[in-house]
Amino acid sequence: MFQRIILLERLTITLLAIACLTIHSQTTLGTEPKSKSHIGKKISPFTLDNCYGRAVSLDKFANKKAIVVAFLGNECPLAKLYGPRLEKLQQTFGTDDVAVVGINSNKQDSLTEVLAYSHRHKITFQMLKDLGNKVADAFAAERTPEVFLLDSTFAVRYHGRIDDQYYVGGSRARPEISELSDAIKQLLAGEDITVTETPVEGCHIGRIKSIPPSGSITFTEHIAPIFNNHCMRCHREGEIAPFNLTRYEDVVGWEDTILEVIEEDRMPPWFANPKHGEFANDPRLSSDQKDLIFTWIENGMPKGNLADLPTQPEFTEGWQIPQPDQVLTMPESFPVPAEGIVDYQYFVIDPEWMEDKYIVATEARPQNRSVVHHILLYVIPPNTPPRDYFRTRGPILAGYAPGAIPLTTPDGVAIKVQAGSQLLFEMHYTPNGYAQKDQSCVGLCFAKEPSKIKRELKGDAASYPPRQLIIEPHDPDKQLIQDSRKTKRKVALISMTPHMHLRGKSFRYDLIDAKTDHVIETLLDVPAYDFNWQLKYILKKPKIIRPGQFIRCTAIFDNSASNLANPAPDQRVRWGPQSDDEMMIGFMEYIPL
Repeated sequence: MFQRIILLERLTITLLAIACLTIHSQTTLGTEPKSKSHIGKKISPFTLDNCYGRAVSLDKFANKKAIVVAFLGNECPLAKLYGPRLEKLQQTFGTDDVAVVGINSNKQDSLTEVLAYSHRHKITFQMLKDLGNKVADAFAAERTPEVFLLDSTFAVRYHGRIDDQYYVGGSRARPEISELSDAIKQLLAGEDITVTETPVEGCHIGRIKSIPPSGSITFTEHIAPIFNNHCMRCHREGEIAPFNLTRYEDVVGWEDTILEVIEEDRMPPWFANPKHGEFANDPRLSSDQKDLIFTWIENGMPKGNLADLPTQPEFTEGWQIPQPDQVLTMPESFPVPAEGIVDYQYFVIDPEWMEDKYIVATEARPQNRSVVHHILLYVIPPNTPPRDYFRTRGPILAGYAPGAIPLTTPDGVAIKVQAGSQLLFEMHYTPNGYAQKDQSCVGLCFAKEPSKIKRELKGDAASYPPRQLIIEPHDPDKQLIQDSRKTKRKVALISMTPHMHLRGKSFRYDLIDAKTDHVIETLLDVPAYDFNWQLKYILKKPKIIRPGQFIRCTAIFDNSASNLANPAPDQRVRWGPQSDDEMMIGFMEYIPL
């Protein structure tokens, strides 16, 4: 038994493969706090260089009836999405009466990078560089993207967001309210503007600070190790996170955003209630680590001695598992649009397995990491008709998300897949401002000597029956409960992965005594479920489930208008594979003992 427990503890470490099914597109966002009104404020003319190095003055637009001044940033996820939106707005209204002017005030964005942003997003309006954030200070602008609508006298007539499609932590399929466009129409018509100010969503402008660096807490000695261990797996070149944290120069300019997301516990992403369970892949910062970061920023961000800089973690460019015995690639390349919500994409592959396979390592690899939210590879049991692919899909064989590492089982443990099984790619894409393509793949390693496999890593799911899953319109607290099968032998629970869609509100796993129907222990509580972060929760120590016990999953759904992610609160929701449908599945992984 001692050897079994050692083996299982090793497995909890290697099972980090599918640990963080994530979308980093919203990691650095916040909402501007309420302040005094900007409306009526007169903006003094200013002159800035555009991205081509030519001076452009606000006076140039004095003949326009409406001037949209938009503060943008190169790496902010919302600024990437709304830059093209502003270009469409300019094209819609034309240039005779309306001018759009983009301003980049971030100290971390160079003029060359502003030019690249303009080219990448096919922007034709003027993009200006605000060195020293003097113009941002004059406007009292705080975030990117943030817009100010000026009339011909340069008075602010509207201030706030562009529309309500993209927001902190999510997005709608399309905007329900387009306040900027409405304000322009009313201004051009000589009417009073109905909505003059709205909340601003986005990243903090990276301002030049007047605080001289001081104190003994430095980036090289104290902060870099934290970022290396908790952030860099996603916040590095080529990954989906919106900016790098690999060097001191990368961090400067993002300090206000870093402060905000850590203080609000939005980063690193983790949603488990700390009162229940200990997890091997818990990425949260300790109180001491948070205090170090807060104090370092307050002290002006001293760089420190380069000799104190720790060695950066190494990330393998090729396969991280041994050379795969079989590589399965999506049958076709998928075009990811520049913006909007992309429904889950599904691709069925027949691996042509004529005998049972014992799989000891898997790695899902996105071809285009900048737009791949997550990859899941499901097993479809043999002889399953196509109409039942989504209802009878088996365990998750492989997975990818930014920051996840591949699956490698310990000696003597494997995932058994029956001969004749098919595999289902589930792909979730996140548009990032310009159209791209992706054709991802999964690599598999098989046991060299299947006879030496002593135990199987198995998957189970407490899945609510599709035909019974009904959520009525405007219901804010629809509860669904589903039990796992009662175990007939002792098993070791390894991980839990709650799965719902956009109406998902909370999810809980309870260990139940079958005789009394009483809760023995809450294994996992996710009080604020977020569809954008499909996390797997891997137990630090496997939980022994004994005969006469089972797991009860309880899910709460919010189909009301108060759920910002809800695409249609006035519609009845049924089971379905897309994000505007719903599912209630409590995935589990275990090893029979």
